[in-house]
Amino acid sequence: MHRQDSLKKGAITAEADLSVHGLIGPAPEVDIEGIKPGAMIWFLTFIAGISGLLFGYDTGVISGALVVIGTDLGGKALTSFNKELITSATALGALIGGLGAGSLADFIGRKWVIGVANVIFVAGSVIQAAAPDLWTMIGGRFVIGWGVGLASLIVPLYIAELAPASYRGRMVVINVLFITFGQVVAYAIDVAFEHVPGGWRYMVGGGAIPAIVQLVTLFILPETPRYLCRKDKLQEAAAVLQRIYPSAGSAEIQAKIENIHAGVKEAGQRHGTYWQNLVNTLKKLYLIPANFRALVIACGLQGIQQLCGWNSLMYFSATIFQTVGFANPIATSLIVACTNFVFTIVAFNLIDRIGRRRILLCTVWGMSLALVLAAIAFHYLPRNASGAIEASHSDPWAAVVLFSMMLFAAFYATGIGNVPWQQSELFPYEVRGIGTGMATATNWGGNLIIGSTFLTLMDRITPSGTFGLYAGICFLGWLFVIFCYPETSGFTIEEIGELLQHGFGIKESQKRRAAKQAAARGNIELGENGSQA
Repeated sequence: MHRQDSLKKGAITAEADLSVHGLIGPAPEVDIEGIKPGAMIWFLTFIAGISGLLFGYDTGVISGALVVIGTDLGGKALTSFNKELITSATALGALIGGLGAGSLADFIGRKWVIGVANVIFVAGSVIQAAAPDLWTMIGGRFVIGWGVGLASLIVPLYIAELAPASYRGRMVVINVLFITFGQVVAYAIDVAFEHVPGGWRYMVGGGAIPAIVQLVTLFILPETPRYLCRKDKLQEAAAVLQRIYPSAGSAEIQAKIENIHAGVKEAGQRHGTYWQNLVNTLKKLYLIPANFRALVIACGLQGIQQLCGWNSLMYFSATIFQTVGFANPIATSLIVACTNFVFTIVAFNLIDRIGRRRILLCTVWGMSLALVLAAIAFHYLPRNASGAIEASHSDPWAAVVLFSMMLFAAFYATGIGNVPWQQSELFPYEVRGIGTGMATATNWGGNLIIGSTFLTLMDRITPSGTFGLYAGICFLGWLFVIFCYPETSGFTIEEIGELLQHGFGIKESQKRRAAKQAAARGNIELGENGSQA
């Protein structure tokens, strides 16, 4: 029996190899998206997601480190400006890394960019851990930023190109789960080493460990079928699809390969120098209306994600809670990080079920509400004669600040913390690398603005004014979602491109998704009736 199964599987694989080269007849009209993928796709997603853990760890760990560095960097205590330089150096590096990641992924492949990011993570962690002075520390944070920028683009792109349409949202959210888990781990490490002499060096150096682990496992990861089809490696692409859909037959594999190959063929037919191809790609991105709409959506969502002020919590939460009067601000920050992680799990269960657009419509306004609450709480905290906040954790308004931050984290993690990273599904293959690169650069540009201005805003316009400003930005973001973001859940990457051909496709996306759901219910009922018969 086992031998017959092996022979059958071998025949299917061989037939698929022949079919992708056109050696057997044309592919019948079959849809591989209707076949349940195997466990391998989940395993590959988790391996790729280690980069997300690094992303989260390296952005979260600095919050606790800033509180305990003391005079270790050059014999002087850090000023607010020094802290802004340290945090914004990561964002600047990530901005540059994110801009180049798309083109690099098109040149050397998706999986090898993950490897490059890991090497950079190791180098940046070592530089930080050994930093004798402020500027070396800033340099180490800048190097780490390059790795964060590469990882923040390439991992969602890699997962989206591997994942089946009906699972793509959840699989990309797994990367965000790793990011939020990395932040939880970072805060836990911060708490563990808070009272250890020079403990902050262990905090920032710890990021090298998961990077080394992923480098070792990198050879398990296959290249994505879309990249392989672009390079005309159709047999390799078919083999990857067979690993993702182990129960698929040759007809399904052949149809999917032909569909992908047709979609990427034009992008692969490039002539001229690198700069000529870059200019042509930019023209396609900006001058073809559907591509430009995709860019507006992707950059808009990434801008909202950062300018809402979330990373002010990631970088400065311990500083905020220290200002409010909590005795153990790092441990208090861990509560917010855990809230973020828990509600990212909620997003994992909802994003493909109820859709990206609906999630944002239900959560972005809640972020604005939570920030208004925080602004009110800061206004009523007791102050000394000079106007500085003088509160303790027992003050009821200090508790309201903590509650508002948890509420903000819950709404953020369920919606805007996840959805923008679905960005690669918006772009056709020919502009996907540079389009996602620009969207990621928008993310890190916003991050740079927040990281370099937050403490200054707290001083100049007060904490109430700062969080009120972020609340207003969230409200504008909610309006952007209403008018510009169509539903993309359940559609293939090729189908999403069709939605944006004539406007932003909001009503059309809802209409098509309803039709898809009705068809799926009909197939389930048909199957049940057939089994009863």
